[in-house]
Amino acid sequence: MAISKTSVACFLLVVSVLLVQQLVEADDRKATEGYARGSSPPQKIDCGGACTARCQLSSRPRLCKRACGTCCSRCSCVPPGTSGNYDACPCYASLTTHGGRRKCP
Repeated sequence: MAISKTSVACFLLVVSVLLVQQLVEADDRKATEGYARGSSPPQKIDCGGACTARCQLSSRPRLCKRACGTCCSRCSCVPPGTSGNYDACPCYASLTTHGGRRKCP
């Protein structure tokens, strides 16, 4: 009994679909795993208000607010105070420019 090319192609297609389905389910489980352990999903914050407070003493407030807004939208947090306190928001502290300098004020 010879196996036709069509049968082999159908078999490979079914295996591919099942593999993709398994990968998608595993990815979904991984994404929700952190929330199941008691942590909550990222909170939406008022980036405008938080960045206004963060940049109130800056010598270049527009530049500061623009950079802060970008960082806030990516991290959903802004450290308290007008400078420092990066330990309160590790994501905010980890963003850097191409030159390796901190992106966020």
